Amino acid sequence: MKKVKETAFFCKECGYESSKWLGQCPGCREWNTMVEEPVAGKKKPDSRVGTGREKPALLRDIQTDDDERLSTGFKELDRVLGGGIVRGSLVLIGGDPGIGKSTILLQICKNLADKGKDVLYISGEESLKQIKLRADRIGEFNDGLKLLCETNLENIEESLREMKPYAAVIDSIQTMYREDVASAPGSVSQVRESTNILMQTAKSLGIAIFIVGHVTKEGVVAGPRVLEHMVDTVLYFEGDRHASYRILRGVKNRFGSTNEIGVFEMMDKGLKEVENPSEYMLNGRPENASGSVVACSIEGTRPVLVEIQALACRTSFGMPRRTAAGTDYNRVNLLIAVLEKRLGMKFSEYDVYINMAGGIRLNEPALDLGIIMSLISSYKDRPIDEKIVAFGEVGLSGEVRAVSMADRRAGEAKKLGFETCIMPMVSSQAIKNMSGIKIIGIDNIRELINII
Repeated sequence: MKKVKETAFFCKECGYESSKWLGQCPGCREWNTMVEEPVAGKKKPDSRVGTGREKPALLRDIQTDDDERLSTGFKELDRVLGGGIVRGSLVLIGGDPGIGKSTILLQICKNLADKGKDVLYISGEESLKQIKLRADRIGEFNDGLKLLCETNLENIEESLREMKPYAAVIDSIQTMYREDVASAPGSVSQVRESTNILMQTAKSLGIAIFIVGHVTKEGVVAGPRVLEHMVDTVLYFEGDRHASYRILRGVKNRFGSTNEIGVFEMMDKGLKEVENPSEYMLNGRPENASGSVVACSIEGTRPVLVEIQALACRTSFGMPRRTAAGTDYNRVNLLIAVLEKRLGMKFSEYDVYINMAGGIRLNEPALDLGIIMSLISSYKDRPIDEKIVAFGEVGLSGEVRAVSMADRRAGEAKKLGFETCIMPMVSSQAIKNMSGIKIIGIDNIRELINII
């Protein structure tokens, strides 16, 4: 009799299944990601799907309610979600330990309960008393919130079908398990199967489910990457857990844009939204310091002013050091090469450090001009006027290329009290009737020497 193989190899990144170990996954082409796990046995017919077969429907016959979206109580979070919570959606929130994932979800539960919605908070990591202690710091909760400490997914599914809440929170997906899957909680098989069941439950019952996912040291959600493909929305909390500010960024959203960010501040009573990120990004900016320039980036539909800091100092070694915090390292090297070739600045003799103040990470090409100006300022040790803001994309020949939404960027600078705005010449010609701020258009980075 042929022996039935009881284990298989799964890829931790994409969930690819193989009968033998492989050094490189054929699905995602990653190396050393195959792990051996037990193979789940045959499953019984799923009663969640229903007894009858679904029939195709015409698009014009499908009705949508006016209250399809409900506000979370946070304008910043609503913007990232695309306008609010969508019924029947499955949202994954990832981030480092202690970043504030459970805190913001408990605050969302409080806001929804205050609006008369039933909410179920399911925790597999904390006891009811631990959740109570955290809830006492946030505020007073009404009876719309129910708590459940459970890790068995079948019991959780039964509770959801009995209560039928408007929203539910799963904290966290790595602690959930199914008895018919013969592997430990947090494994590839368990995470994939648990997410699949939660997705079917959310769609069939119209429950908005929020899933907490732990991240690895590389910054991705622990478990297979197929988890991100199954959910409707993927949100990541960024920032240092020892600092007070947090950045919530959407990397996938079926109901809105993925370019929006939300800014929060960790307080003693939970997370507080920051409605004007530019103001806090520029808080504590040094005066009369070389290498400091304010640039403007667009995150979704919102202009964000950020301080770019550069430090160029002579190196003591044969190979100069390059460090970039908060922006693309390769882009910084490219801009340094442009300065050395087009303006004759010998950065090959200097160590260069670039930092985006405020702990935010931005990669928009419009920040090129700000990085260039900060490098020139530090190289020549000449401070730049504090009332100047700059933005524009820089090409390899030193030309300054146009960027989108220049009028909105200049308007944000004007609102915060800046007096001069340096931008590409093409973009400056498109701005009309901008009083209260001086617009300077340039075609090449050589023109910056006279301005600085």
